[in-house]
Amino acid sequence: MKTTFIIFLLLISLRAAAPNIIELCILQNGPINPFDKIIRAVGMVESKCNPQAINETEGAFGYFQIRGIRLLDYNQRTKSHYKLADMLDFNIAKRVFLYYASKIGIENSDKIIRRWNGSGSLTYQYLKKVSVYLNNPQFNGST
Repeated sequence: MKTTFIIFLLLISLRAAAPNIIELCILQNGPINPFDKIIRAVGMVESKCNPQAINETEGAFGYFQIRGIRLLDYNQRTKSHYKLADMLDFNIAKRVFLYYASKIGIENSDKIIRRWNGSGSLTYQYLKKVSVYLNNPQFNGST
């Protein structure tokens, strides 16, 4: 009887010390691209997210409005042979954008945005335009 009582007390104390069971259920997972929101915000400013956009005056093509000088630099650095017309393919244009963005690193999104626009003080105005989308909690950053 004494042994049964001690076992009973031990069992009660074990149950009292057991943590609550919390279950985590992942309903959907997919690849995570930390640059997605930046890509979408830059796309909104550059082309209203139109991968077929062409600015004939500036010679800028696609979603990111890539110009010939940037493409020349990209091709030289990566040994690629893309043409401006290839920038109308979102996935190719995104590859070009991500090449430069990843050189800077996601931890410095302001620098990514400013450098995409060029150099100098006018890039701060460009950053403000892109930041309107980045700072909007209702902005959907998925690409």
